[in-house]
Amino acid sequence: MSDLVTCDFCGTQAPEGETLTWTTAVENGRRRAYCDTCSRTHLRAMESKLDSEWW
Repeated sequence: MSDLVTCDFCGTQAPEGETLTWTTAVENGRRRAYCDTCSRTHLRAMESKLDSEWW
């Protein structure tokens, strides 16, 4: 059985095998994952290396 990955911004869940296009980041030593929708919405903030709490 595949583990579920949860988007750290909106809470969307998907099996790990379906998250290849998700964005990942490390903030304060913690690995975070963001779904496609949140990644597209907050792309500029991610590229600016802003922590997700600033989005």
